[in-house]
Amino acid sequence: MATIRKKLVIVVDGKLVELLLWDTAGQEAYDRLRPLSYPDTDVILMCFSIDCPDSLENIPEKWAPEVRHFCPNVPIVLVGNKKDLRHDENTKRELSKMKQAPVKSEEASLVCERIKAYAYLECSAKTREGVRDVFDTAAKAALKKIHKPRDHNRPCKIL
Repeated sequence: MATIRKKLVIVVDGKLVELLLWDTAGQEAYDRLRPLSYPDTDVILMCFSIDCPDSLENIPEKWAPEVRHFCPNVPIVLVGNKKDLRHDENTKRELSKMKQAPVKSEEASLVCERIKAYAYLECSAKTREGVRDVFDTAAKAALKKIHKPRDHNRPCKIL
């Protein structure tokens, strides 16, 4: 299964928080295997690409129902990736050929409300804008989660 795991230690509200990040495969071929990644998850980073409106449409149609089924009480942080491409002329030109445009913050905020996500954030790996905020927010959401007592010796697991 195309899953990438990475450990990250950050300070949130003066506390050291160890995050275990899992990037799971979203391809349909992995639909039966992906649920094996869900047990003991503390927070979900549900990502879409700002330069791909279809990826936002998949959030309430595919990803939120799947996550709510396997992780019913786990907070979701909705993340818009590639924020730097929202105003990129080449991106806008290519999307306009398909009668589309980059995702607006307001559109994603509506999806955030619809899926009852903990928060909506945008970031750009290219410019690094907002990246730290994503992980800080995920850690705060995981720390506030009350659906079960945690073993404080294990890191937070973020999908």
